[in-house]
Amino acid sequence: MYPAPGTTRTTARAAGGARPARKATALASAAVVVAGLALWSLAPGAAQAASTVLEAESAANTGGAAAAADHAGYTGTGFVGGFTDANKGAAKTSFTVQAPSAGNATLAIRYANGTGSAKTLTLLVNGASAGQVTLPATANWDTWATVQQSVDINSGANTVTYAFTAADSGNVNLDNLTATTGGGTTTPGALEAESAALAGGAVTAADHAGYTGTGFVGGYTDGNKGNASTTFTVTSATAGSGSVAIRYANGTGSAKTLTLLVNGASAGQVTLPATANWDTWATVQQSVAFAAGANTVALKFTAADSGNVNLDSLTPTTPTGTSTPSPTPSGSGTPAPDPSGVGATLPFTTYEAEAGTTNGTVLTPDRTYLTVASEASGRSAVKLSQTGQYVEIKLTAPANAVNLRYSLPDSADGTGTDASLSVYADGQALPDLQLTSRYAWVYGAYPYDNSVGGGQGHRFFDETRAVFGRTLPAGTVLRFQKDAADTAASYTLDLVEAEQTGAAGTLPAGYVSAADLGVLPNGQDVTAALTSALGTAKNQGKGLFLPAGTYVVSDHVNLSGVKLRGAGVWYTVLRGTGLKGGLYGTGGTSTVEDLMIDGQNTARDDAGGQAGIEGDFGTGSVIRNVWIQHTKVGLWINAPTKGLQIDSLRIRDTYADGVNLHGAVDSTVVSNSSIRGTGDDALAMWSDGAAVTNSAFRNNTVQLPSLANGAAVYGGSGNSVQNNLISDTVTAGAGITVSSRFGQPFTGTTTVSGNVLRRTGSLEVNWNAQLGALWIYADQSDIAQPVVLNDNTVQDSTYSGLLLSWQKQVADLRVDGLTIDRTGHHGIEVNAAGHGTFANTRISGTTDAPLDVAGGFTVQRGTGNTGW
Repeated sequence: MYPAPGTTRTTARAAGGARPARKATALASAAVVVAGLALWSLAPGAAQAASTVLEAESAANTGGAAAAADHAGYTGTGFVGGFTDANKGAAKTSFTVQAPSAGNATLAIRYANGTGSAKTLTLLVNGASAGQVTLPATANWDTWATVQQSVDINSGANTVTYAFTAADSGNVNLDNLTATTGGGTTTPGALEAESAALAGGAVTAADHAGYTGTGFVGGYTDGNKGNASTTFTVTSATAGSGSVAIRYANGTGSAKTLTLLVNGASAGQVTLPATANWDTWATVQQSVAFAAGANTVALKFTAADSGNVNLDSLTPTTPTGTSTPSPTPSGSGTPAPDPSGVGATLPFTTYEAEAGTTNGTVLTPDRTYLTVASEASGRSAVKLSQTGQYVEIKLTAPANAVNLRYSLPDSADGTGTDASLSVYADGQALPDLQLTSRYAWVYGAYPYDNSVGGGQGHRFFDETRAVFGRTLPAGTVLRFQKDAADTAASYTLDLVEAEQTGAAGTLPAGYVSAADLGVLPNGQDVTAALTSALGTAKNQGKGLFLPAGTYVVSDHVNLSGVKLRGAGVWYTVLRGTGLKGGLYGTGGTSTVEDLMIDGQNTARDDAGGQAGIEGDFGTGSVIRNVWIQHTKVGLWINAPTKGLQIDSLRIRDTYADGVNLHGAVDSTVVSNSSIRGTGDDALAMWSDGAAVTNSAFRNNTVQLPSLANGAAVYGGSGNSVQNNLISDTVTAGAGITVSSRFGQPFTGTTTVSGNVLRRTGSLEVNWNAQLGALWIYADQSDIAQPVVLNDNTVQDSTYSGLLLSWQKQVADLRVDGLTIDRTGHHGIEVNAAGHGTFANTRISGTTDAPLDVAGGFTVQRGTGNTGW
């Protein structure tokens, strides 16, 4: 999304004619909120926390907010409505939350939103804003959901208010508030089972109501006894006692059991009492002992269990550490824990090479464009240039597979060098890794190519993966070594991701096998056969299952209201040919999950290249657990897509964007995904020709975007960037930008909240412009609508922490809870006209003045500001 000056952005090729954008119609809301009181405590031996359920109808309701009971499904005696447009700026529901001591609390608000699009209220704690709360659409007004925020509260009575302010969209109903306080523990929130690692027949499903997230996990049937498992990764700041709360449904009529495994060891059998039916969910809680760092928590249907339940989520409560985590990895190779609730929950553990043990050369950290270190995670890596040099890491969790990020020198003609690299586990040889440079290096000016004569070689890194065939226990020392047979001149190792792959998925209920329809992984082009098989499955009212194997595709495979599922990202691979090969939505409600798309692109070709997944995905589609690499773009989603849920992606080494929501895309959420090494924006909303509306980038981990930003919003209305962890922007981009450089003008509020930005901001070499970690860029048009920056953290910014520019005005910037710690330039730098309010903005460790304002911008200071 960010071509160099003087170049023209070429849009991705669309199939067929343009379709008109859909006009969203807001529905007026009735009412909502519930009140009641219930207490629970952690199991004996765990640090104690208390949760109180407060019914909204028993709270203090003012400004038109009022109790009602004309929709089903509420708790207590009713709910609270009245958050209608007529009461905008006035309606409030205020709860009183008692806390035994000052500290962090978790607030979970239960609500209904039948409008069809995400809405917002503002959360006030003891009268001070704690940020805008986004309330995604629910299926209808009788369906209820919960969103959760962490806040700081005082000892004793606290007033917690949900207000329909002038900056909010309102039109929701509130049912109740669950407040969890005290106990010396941290509660990260629910981990959705459908986003966990599934094995042995455990599969995602959505054919029962009442689940949270995008589905639940079934497959715990007698046919999978002894095998089915769901494995979550839980990071704990320190070792100690904690607990997990398991949300499940059991419509069998009698109690059932599963076995809880923590870091591979049994933590006991869990009894799951019967629920009223399969649409009714309950929670049981178990005490567990956590290790410091990453923990695997699994629920398995062993031979000793009765199984036959569905799993919705797992909520861990971990012991609170006494030290502040460092933003850089520890010397053991274990990444420092990220802030609770920020970034993606990932199925692998990451080990930085420079944090391991090595006799190679550790690259000096460097952010200078066109240096190898500048494109490495953490801006450092390890170079092995002599036979016998190695990097060792020590596994902190069991693993049977690794993904290695590395760089090899390119060949003289730019077509690539192939080489092996030796791997050892506790001194025993494992199969060599096969490496290549053909997908890494590009040359010359934007949009770059493989002509070495153009100079300015960069991109450097690629990734390779391997399954070892056996599980290596925690404590295993993995050595990556240049042996005599490893013929590359040098190997630069950046990081290793290690995980357990689980077993390959088998044919799920409601699907037909592609093998039975003549689609076979035999090296032949299956584009036509796969397209035909999808049509056959759709006509039978079934989804299409792609068994384990590699399937060659040479063009788009069209999806039109169909389900396509693989055996898992480690097992089912769609292999592109040249610049082409991927999936293309042509309307309808589709599902794509559990597979990998591996392209064969070696340079960016906007006109000729194809995305991994592209097109119109109708209403209510799902893209989940897909690994994409070596394509032009990961996902390019076109209008009139609405309500698309995208989660658990791994996008690696694309030549342009990671994910781009393009044009009149509505109510689409990208969440819990890992995106690294993109050649343009990692995450972009581009209101090209029409506005992207009510969409969100939420809880993603983004690393090393080049030429553009970690996340970008180009125009639109009601969009948000929330709780993402973004690091190491390479060149010509910020960590997060809100920009009118491309697309239609902004027409509604844009919210950027709860994000952590590390080593972001970069130099735009064509302009010689120093871009900030957060960048509000009024270029082609004024940004006249509110831009809300709440509770964001900037750490070690390359230049300024917050940059406002350029020739147009930023009319209504609202900053609350911004922390800027260490910058290479200013804390806040402004070169634009307009106005902004700043509260609770803390700046420290700046190289230049904490505040630098030009262009006629008015800074209005609120309370709680320090350091500037």
